[in-house]
Amino acid sequence: MQVTNKDIARVFARIGILSFGGPAAQISLMHHELVERRKWLGERQFMEALSFCMLLPGPEAMQLATYAGWRLRGVIGGLIAGLLFVLPGALIMFGLAHGYAHFGHVPIVQDAFLGIKATVAIIVIQALAKLSSQTLTGWTGPVLALAAFISIFILSIPFPAVIIVAGILGYAFGQSDGSAPAHQNVPFAKTCRTILFWGLLWFAPGAALWFAGQDLLFEISVFFSKLALVTFGGAYAVLSYMTQAFANDFNWLSTPQMIDALGLAETTPGPLILVTAFAAYLTGFFHYGETVAISAMLITLWVTFTPCFLWIFAGAPYMETLLSNPRLRQALNAISASVVGVILNLSAWFALHVLFSEVTPGKFGPAVEFSSFNVIPAALALVAGFILVFARLPMIPAMIAMALASAGIGIYLQ
Repeated sequence: MQVTNKDIARVFARIGILSFGGPAAQISLMHHELVERRKWLGERQFMEALSFCMLLPGPEAMQLATYAGWRLRGVIGGLIAGLLFVLPGALIMFGLAHGYAHFGHVPIVQDAFLGIKATVAIIVIQALAKLSSQTLTGWTGPVLALAAFISIFILSIPFPAVIIVAGILGYAFGQSDGSAPAHQNVPFAKTCRTILFWGLLWFAPGAALWFAGQDLLFEISVFFSKLALVTFGGAYAVLSYMTQAFANDFNWLSTPQMIDALGLAETTPGPLILVTAFAAYLTGFFHYGETVAISAMLITLWVTFTPCFLWIFAGAPYMETLLSNPRLRQALNAISASVVGVILNLSAWFALHVLFSEVTPGKFGPAVEFSSFNVIPAALALVAGFILVFARLPMIPAMIAMALASAGIGIYLQ
């Protein structure tokens, strides 16, 4: 059956609107729509594409959507699929960021966000447990995860350095299985043209902002461009690094605002990395107002997702060669194990900031004032853990219920 661009647009618009629940749920939805229901991709094609996307930095679900569109209709199909996967969530995120910027200071809204923060802390712990069971095999996985946690939480080594070192170690100490890698005859000049075209698209807005003297927007574009190169593990892995940069290095937002950003990002369809757009909007709004906020969000979306098209359109023709390289796979395994440690750092970081009012940077990790322990957030976190883990209430209804309960407690205590 010939798949048209209109078919791709219709199906991926549906996927984009319904893709709640993080990458696992999004990948399952795409598998149902593309493999089981419409037979557009075979099972092996889909799984190989997923493996390839996991080799790349950036949101793997969005890249999988882009790859599927590229496989079906070339570059135009990839653009349609990738954009429609992201667009619904981006539009909803804009509305949430706008509402938060204007009403987030209202006491009842702040009380509601206390329940959301408690729920997000549990969600991150759930993600950590699931990823650990899938990733930490043998003795090297737990060692790498622990080393990554100590490096970030205690030694304050930046997240990108941890990921890069893990990949280098995995590749350097990886064992070849003796098989010859697959070879794909792809014109080198065509690949160079693809890289040049998408590279220029990626960096052109930042260069224009630099020439225009838009310092804040230029700094945002540079920061998120760098982040796009090391976003293995998704939003959970990079959020603590983002927060450190936003709150301490640039003084753009506070730690509680970044936690609120992730909480709202959890309620939207599309990739969770859209939390970056929310944070950029708030940065622009609190510093210069609505116009700069919208510009900051747009430039962040551009430099976050344009690289995804670059990786897919330049790398997909080499997919079989890359997947057949055992040392490259072992580098990916090392990165995946380290990401578990990175997310463990985020879990601890979240828990401390939810449970204690006074958390400051210390010589070896966060310093906590134990007298600032908050009983209400602790109780809310226990309730959230019960309804998510034992009652198995879906994430979004659980978050709404906890927000309402927290707001109710706030009204009662006034």
